[in-house]
Amino acid sequence: MDNRDDIKGFLATRRAKLTPGMVGLPASSRRRVPGLRREEVAVLAGVSTEWYTRLEKGHIGEVSAEVLDAVAEALRLDDDERTYLHDLARAAKPAHRRRARGREVPLAPQVQWMLDSISMSAAFARNGRLDVIGSNSLGRALHAPMFDSPTTEHGRANFARYHFLDETSKDFFIDWDAGAATTVALLRAEAGREPQDTALCELIGELSTASAEFSAFWASHDIRIRHDGIKRLQHPVVGECELTYQSMALPTPGRVRHELSLYTAEPGTAHEERLALLASWRAPAATGLL
Repeated sequence: MDNRDDIKGFLATRRAKLTPGMVGLPASSRRRVPGLRREEVAVLAGVSTEWYTRLEKGHIGEVSAEVLDAVAEALRLDDDERTYLHDLARAAKPAHRRRARGREVPLAPQVQWMLDSISMSAAFARNGRLDVIGSNSLGRALHAPMFDSPTTEHGRANFARYHFLDETSKDFFIDWDAGAATTVALLRAEAGREPQDTALCELIGELSTASAEFSAFWASHDIRIRHDGIKRLQHPVVGECELTYQSMALPTPGRVRHELSLYTAEPGTAHEERLALLASWRAPAATGLL
């Protein structure tokens, strides 16, 4: 798979976010485009303008890790963006360009046992395409609108499809715009890591065709790998829930990505009471998750 458009779009959008003053360069009044010029990035990275121009056109597969790090430093990339840049370079190598359907690896039974043992936190596991591949009963109860959505197929919910293909998601996710941006940034990171995953490409194609909002977020080339923060939901049974969430990678074979997420309420708050109420509410039994 040729990922030169992704490389060009990512580097160009990162460059556009910076001004000369932000990186210690003198400002000029004659600037036709926002952000830094290519030659300014080249100076900061210690390479020639011709070389950086070639890099931004997508010729990145043979670039050393040290030079990529210099470019990342020049563009003030954060850790997730830096990882993404290296993933793009790896995927650009000829040996990685063959497209294939992503390997489906079921959730390990021991992980499902762990999920089932968690009682006061909503817990679920997802893959890199944001399919929910395992959940405890509270996780299903908390995300009941998503599991009940027409976008859920054969019992398998997908956060991206629910976010962008079901209008009820805008009622469920109170901070819908922020959640949508994060959802797309997570998919961007996975697409950079595994661009040969046909199932992932099909999902991105479906969302791009069906949702103008998804396409707009996708064009921003924002990246998110580490996933934690505050989630505010308007639950149809218990009302507003404000929860903290943490995500962590699970051990998996090869390059398969499974991630565990836990949603917890602050002790002593009304949100904890609502989560406890949901814990006593049994969502329909999960099917097709394992």
